[in-house]
Amino acid sequence: MDQLMAIRAFARVVEAGNFTRAADSLTMPNATLSKLVQELEAHLGVRLLQRTTRRVTVTPEGQEYYEKTSRILRDLEDIDGCFDIARNKPSGQLRIDVGGSMMRDVLIPALPEFVARYPDIYLTLGVSDRAVDLIGDNIDCVIRGGPLNDSSLIARHIGFATLITCASPAYLKLYGIPAYPEELKNGHRLVSYLSPHNGKAFPFRFERDGIKTEIKIDQRMGVNESNAHLATAIAGLGIIQTFTYAANAALRDGLLVEVMPQWRPAAYPFHVVYPQNRHVTQRLRVFIAWLLEAFPKKLAGDNQ
Repeated sequence: MDQLMAIRAFARVVEAGNFTRAADSLTMPNATLSKLVQELEAHLGVRLLQRTTRRVTVTPEGQEYYEKTSRILRDLEDIDGCFDIARNKPSGQLRIDVGGSMMRDVLIPALPEFVARYPDIYLTLGVSDRAVDLIGDNIDCVIRGGPLNDSSLIARHIGFATLITCASPAYLKLYGIPAYPEELKNGHRLVSYLSPHNGKAFPFRFERDGIKTEIKIDQRMGVNESNAHLATAIAGLGIIQTFTYAANAALRDGLLVEVMPQWRPAAYPFHVVYPQNRHVTQRLRVFIAWLLEAFPKKLAGDNQ
């Protein structure tokens, strides 16, 4: 038995919550993973996992073994990381999950510089506005906006984005140009962005001279994906609030027009988020450092 490989296999099952996802993340057959765990249990003489047809649970002995061996795995990664630093060549796979418009308009345009700087890091990019399971899905980090509600995660602030209110010229010609927020209640059509977490519509927020206003009206349309949300405004379906970085190209090409610019809401914070109980690899460290360097201006929409 390769004990180190068996320990890694067991740890991934604990983190992923089932054998299938653990095997996928380690790129090994499910049967091989199961055999490694069985051999580890036989070697230790204890049951580490309780298996049923529906789920896998960790036994008390398994939880204790996981906590002790995970420290060893982190120490080994630290040792490997020291050699990476010495060679100045962080390497390996880095799994990142980012929202749709953020991926299209901010991350991907900036990535050539990162790839040139760290050619030995292999990137796997997941695109989703929905919350993901960082541990279960074996994701190194996500980039998300707003407050952090999960205490098991660490968030590093990487910048602020500007929210604007906008619509297509065709829409504004048909319905008129609103001059202040309350005017939106007078026959205007708003397309809401729906929370990927609970499906609820985000209110339209405005701020001027320190006075904050929220507009909540019955929505005619709601969208839970950022690129599709922008597309509704370009199609003339209504007024939206979106980030400047997402709308820049459409504003520049005349497909969208900002309305009530004097009522822009407060800047919206963005963070890179990663699990608290997982070792931070050298490749993740350099990626976070690069984000802190590259993102603030791009998030603010300074490329308009």
